Amino acid sequence: MNAAKATPIRFGTDGIRGRAGELLTPTLALQLGYWAGRVLQEQVFQEGGDGGHPFILGQDSRNSSDMLAVSLAAGLTAAGLEVWHVGLCPTPCIAYLTQKTAAVGGAMISASHNPPEDNGIKIFGSDGSKLAPALQKQLEAHLNKGPGLPDTGTWGHHFYRPELLQTYRQAVQSPLDSRQPLQGLRVVLDLAWGAAVAIAPDVFRALGAEVICLHDQANGDRINVDCGSTHLGPLQTAVSETRADLGFAFDGDADRVLAVDSLGRTVDGDHILYFWGQTLQRQRQLPGDLIVATVMSNLGFERAWQQTGGQLVRAAVGDQYVHAEMIRHGAMLGGEQSGHILCRHYGVGGDGLLTAVHLATLVQDSGQSLQELRDASFQPYPQILRNVRVSDRQRRLQWQDCEPVQGMIEQAIQDMGDRGRVLVRASGTEPVIRVMVEAATDQLAEHWTQTLVSTVETHLAA
Repeated sequence: MNAAKATPIRFGTDGIRGRAGELLTPTLALQLGYWAGRVLQEQVFQEGGDGGHPFILGQDSRNSSDMLAVSLAAGLTAAGLEVWHVGLCPTPCIAYLTQKTAAVGGAMISASHNPPEDNGIKIFGSDGSKLAPALQKQLEAHLNKGPGLPDTGTWGHHFYRPELLQTYRQAVQSPLDSRQPLQGLRVVLDLAWGAAVAIAPDVFRALGAEVICLHDQANGDRINVDCGSTHLGPLQTAVSETRADLGFAFDGDADRVLAVDSLGRTVDGDHILYFWGQTLQRQRQLPGDLIVATVMSNLGFERAWQQTGGQLVRAAVGDQYVHAEMIRHGAMLGGEQSGHILCRHYGVGGDGLLTAVHLATLVQDSGQSLQELRDASFQPYPQILRNVRVSDRQRRLQWQDCEPVQGMIEQAIQDMGDRGRVLVRASGTEPVIRVMVEAATDQLAEHWTQTLVSTVETHLAA
């Protein structure tokens, strides 16, 4: 924990994430488990609850996940909690079970789409939502005091509960189980060597689909490596070679998904929101015809959705921010271009598996192929995203104070006018500044992307 004293522990947009064995150590996981247990129990008592609530724990397939799960469980039991360890499962499984079992809270050991050497710990409140900022601040304060746990004299217990994965599976299938809606559909699933291998093929087969799997074993050395939702090449090739109707690619913890049509074209979160939004709109299940997206969502999507009579509200990047805006506006559908989709008719957070089966069902029910639906949807504006590595944390977090960068952003905005937009932001999960430019033409987008990336490299990355 000496490194933790020098560099304060902070929650990012998706929990605590970093290199396993460096930032994510057994000592940190032990401390986090203990203080999460104490803080969440206190929260339950303040809300009028009583003791005896379990804590739900899950993990992805990374080699470091066992180590972190055991350490986190040790801290939780030191705080007097009963830990139910589901084992390998998607992040949405933990969110669902936390809410379903009236648990004090939940945690998922995963670094999502990051490479195998990284890991992370996501904490959920008793309602299954990502931990509220105020509670995150409390945990940060405890963690940054340094090692050492008070002796409560009250110890909890740890139980391995893999059967709980089937409870989540039934929740995903049950809205569609009265029929086999995917009968006759050939689907390729890229499971990214991660959490989706434990459940996704079984769900699709149970719903009638013919399933072809890629990267379908739990493999901590290969999770997300050249596969999954951040590397669609293998999925696109497989869909073409097997003449499949469509394909889905999950990330390491299966809370996001991207699709490809029969031509191998990407169907991202914007398209999924557009298709699902139209379906809910027709069913009168979309209050105010409102969708919550993020600042990354394409202008082409926004303008097409507005032409249907719909409204679009933009949130900051991160599914917790999408969720917060959905609650604030009473929206039932929201998500991110990267494939985090939230539909409050079925759950409280982003769920890649649930999204995939509902999109596949939507395609079947439409009587059209995903290719035809995509052709008839909207034309995205050319959008370019570049990541500029900025190792200096202080510079990265205070990038908005850099006058040359701000000046160039203003110049780009003035030059493009209503022909495009610019988004520059610090990543909440990686040591990079993200530069996104969207414009009416490829040339305009490329010009301003290169200009802004060069400016950031010169003044922040050097």
